[in-house]
Amino acid sequence: MKTLSEILYKVRLTEVIGSTALQVSDICFDSRNVQPGSLFVAVKGTHVDGHLYIRQAYQDGAVAVICEELPEFQASDLTVIKVSDSNQALGQVASNFYDQPSTHLKVVGVTGTNGKTTIATLLFNLFRALGYKAGLISTVCNKIEDQEIPTTHTTPDAINLNMLFAEMVSQGCEYCFMEVSSHAVVQERIAGIQFAGGIFTNLTHDHLDFHKTFNEYLKAKKRFFDELPANAFALSNIDDKNGAIMLQNTRADRKFYSLRTLSDFKAKIVENRIDGLQLNIDGNDVWFRLVGDFNAYNLMAIYGTAILLNQNPAEVLTAMSALTAVEGRFDYVKSTNRIIGIIDYAHTPDALLNVLNTIDTLRTGNEQVITVVGCGGDRDKTKRPVMAKIAADKSDRVILTSDNPRSEDPEVILADMQQGIDATASRKTLTIVNRKEAIKTACALALPGDIILIAGKGHEKYQEIHGIRHHFDDKEVIREFLTIAEKQ
Repeated sequence: MKTLSEILYKVRLTEVIGSTALQVSDICFDSRNVQPGSLFVAVKGTHVDGHLYIRQAYQDGAVAVICEELPEFQASDLTVIKVSDSNQALGQVASNFYDQPSTHLKVVGVTGTNGKTTIATLLFNLFRALGYKAGLISTVCNKIEDQEIPTTHTTPDAINLNMLFAEMVSQGCEYCFMEVSSHAVVQERIAGIQFAGGIFTNLTHDHLDFHKTFNEYLKAKKRFFDELPANAFALSNIDDKNGAIMLQNTRADRKFYSLRTLSDFKAKIVENRIDGLQLNIDGNDVWFRLVGDFNAYNLMAIYGTAILLNQNPAEVLTAMSALTAVEGRFDYVKSTNRIIGIIDYAHTPDALLNVLNTIDTLRTGNEQVITVVGCGGDRDKTKRPVMAKIAADKSDRVILTSDNPRSEDPEVILADMQQGIDATASRKTLTIVNRKEAIKTACALALPGDIILIAGKGHEKYQEIHGIRHHFDDKEVIREFLTIAEKQ
């Protein structure tokens, strides 16, 4: 329990009607969760406007409401606080309610199109290996030390986010590494959080269904760095054409990492194989268990962050050499007849191109590359033909299939993808709606030594069709059919 006046600390108020001395038991922005003593924050969401439920929240026991528009009704026992931005206020009141937990942690945010999950997860694993207690907030899962907490969004809502931070603090964590999505920045989910540092990976085509233009997407990412405090660090990939732009207006300490350009943290790829890669970092040749150029960039972001957090370089490189790939990120299996199956979350054109380019560098002879790929429903439609074209250009055989169609007709999604397949590419392309059948067909087509890429879903253990999630695990499925192929 806290008083409303304590919870409103640092919130930019436009108008207050009623007392701020009352006690608040909890905060919620979903009227269905209101209980006696709640502070209800009326948020204008993408699909629902919380202002429509203020009366219902009051009837269910809310003692105060934060809103952008004053409600038509008033009650003597309801305090109404008007603000210019309810989302921003929600972040700040959530932080205050949980005693500003981010100020008791070193929180590092990772943003960019690709690489966020790998970098955040491996930083969590690295710092635990270095002897620290840490937390993780990621697309795959949230963690507090060994405790795993299911996740529904790349970045949780402000209330759950601060609840997680508070639990990390109570368990003695010193660090938290988290993904910061562009949606979270625009929707103010990270308002009120004190960051110790921010990392930029890269910026490519994604989420234009939400941001509408690439420039708006860029501005959302950049805003994260614009708002970092002066005592934080901002670490950016200078090899990305937007790497310098991201840090143009930040007050934080600017640092860069790279493979090609002069930077604060630079590496050179010495060797790149299916079982790992060797990098030269600061004059040291180190073998890592991750694969591909894109992982070389991820490793440099991790190394640079550790050094900026005052860790010993030699100890950091030693611990990094033991890190293994994150589930669903260039995650591979081998059959006894030398077929390699690679499962990767690549669901953007750039990510797919990176994975296929990496596979190309790992080929040793005349192996076929067979790519199984789909695109998600209710998401950016413009990338569908682009991804199909990349798959066709970089593969010997292509199977277009369903990803998570969600509420869309899978046939319509596949028709959009087929727009990227020209007459020449169509001769090596199959379209199979059923994802399990598509993977089975890829396994049947593969000869000893061939490489099968299953792209798009990575770590996900479900397939969402007509709004219903069914169990589906790409790795589980390809293991099943490679095993069947071996027994025949």
